[in-house]
Amino acid sequence: MDYLDYRSGSEVHAYRPRIFRLTDKNDVDVFNELIGNPDLIILDTLQRQLAELMQIRNPGRRLQHEDTKVLLNAHLGDLGFHEYGVWVYFPWSNRLIHLVDEEEFYELRTSRNQFKITREEQDILRTKKIGIAGLSVGNAIAMTMAMERICGEIRLADFDTLDLTNLNRIRTGIHHLGQNKAIVTAREIAEIDPFLQVQVFSEGITPENIDLFIEGLDLVADECDSLEIKLLLRHKAKAAAIPVVMETSDRGMLDVERFDLEPDRPLFHGRIEAFGPLPEGPMPAELRMQYLMAIVDYHQISQRLRDSYAAIGHKITSWPQLASAVILGGGTTTDVSRRLLLGQFQLSGRFYFDTEKITDPINLQL
Repeated sequence: MDYLDYRSGSEVHAYRPRIFRLTDKNDVDVFNELIGNPDLIILDTLQRQLAELMQIRNPGRRLQHEDTKVLLNAHLGDLGFHEYGVWVYFPWSNRLIHLVDEEEFYELRTSRNQFKITREEQDILRTKKIGIAGLSVGNAIAMTMAMERICGEIRLADFDTLDLTNLNRIRTGIHHLGQNKAIVTAREIAEIDPFLQVQVFSEGITPENIDLFIEGLDLVADECDSLEIKLLLRHKAKAAAIPVVMETSDRGMLDVERFDLEPDRPLFHGRIEAFGPLPEGPMPAELRMQYLMAIVDYHQISQRLRDSYAAIGHKITSWPQLASAVILGGGTTTDVSRRLLLGQFQLSGRFYFDTEKITDPINLQL
């Protein structure tokens, strides 16, 4: 794993933790230097983690303290608790955490997924790579995918910085204001799972980096605002036979485009074919809005979003997004993506998880 030295001044240092293994002499020297810092915050719950590991490996027994002690002594062998596992340093918070190493961490982290996700399915998901473009709605998707551990690598792309107005829908703290959104998300993923590989494209998706972003991906989640980048992502994904999902945080709308199964499938389900090729140069605002309205199907969006569109530019500065809708989108996108990656979901199309419609008394059979 390509973890850089915690003293590095590179951007990677801003979101990637340093992992120390005290069975490696090179790590020991740097570790001893690090713990000399009087301001360092240290958390060591390794014994509790190992006790939990013994319990999940013995599900038919309710282990007592003495049972756990015997199992732990056999498990540790000649190693002491201090040397066992890994120490993970988070430079942005100056915290050092003692954990079991990667395989045992993964076993513990995914144990409560069983058997909604089987061990065999979990091993398949561990090989998958997902790219997420846009980290507002994309933040909820990335965090849910990371928590559920439906992949082994996540690539995050966003050029924008976190502002106070974003905190109505992005689950993070005010200490991250002014930070790049992709870096903020990468940090929070690392704090859940330091072994999950994360790559950050803090300049967002551009014509210059898109090939690097998309190379080897199994799935793309498009949550960016730029129409040009949405189109570019799909052209590249279609050429590489990579499926694309897009959640709009309105009426729970989720798009799935299976370019892996349907190489000739038109972009956005054919909704923009009538427009022809994009005009050269800057796109007029009116034409841009026509494209966007065609993509989301203006007549299918919620009345409140329709009213909000009419108010943009004189009553509000941008379209509204609510935390409840964004977090719902994180869940539905992760669920569909997991099944897609496992070969259990074969469809393209547009799907609605509309809570207002579902809970409308007219539609309920009470």
